[in-house]
Amino acid sequence: MSLSVNRVAEADNTISFVHILAGSARFTELFSEGMRLVEEAAAYLDGTGREEADLLSKPLSKAYSAESMRLTTRLMQVASWLLIRRAVSAGEMSPIVASTERIKVRVSAQAMVSSPAIFAQLPGNLQALTTRSLRLQTRILHLDRMVNGTADDADPQIARRGLDQQFDKLRLVYRSPA
Repeated sequence: MSLSVNRVAEADNTISFVHILAGSARFTELFSEGMRLVEEAAAYLDGTGREEADLLSKPLSKAYSAESMRLTTRLMQVASWLLIRRAVSAGEMSPIVASTERIKVRVSAQAMVSSPAIFAQLPGNLQALTTRSLRLQTRILHLDRMVNGTADDADPQIARRGLDQQFDKLRLVYRSPA
């Protein structure tokens, strides 16, 4: 019996990486980390951050404003991505609706606006939140590429070996008895 990719697809026995991801303990940790960071950033920007910004020189005040806006944008994109993935996993949103929402709220690399020299002069709390948000964004972007099949930074030889191993397993399962 020969293995047909169409036959495997017709059997609809595929395992969704998105569902496995969103149902995992690692995703739960990532989700909690992301939401906690959103809350911390909001509390800081609405409280202590305002006080710290008032003490800055005009050029640093402008840099603070730009960095805080970029931080907010970055975290809202990350939170949206996390909420969509969780909603799909919980059956609250279909994968089709999720892909439509993904187009509306695209997670993109939101780098720092300021030069490293200017950034180093900004309040330490803003620096720490920005650094944490950049690390979280990197992880989300990596997962997003994996989920949507656009992991272009993967080594093609490693990916091919992984595919070959999966096909070998499928051949064993569908091999006709001797």
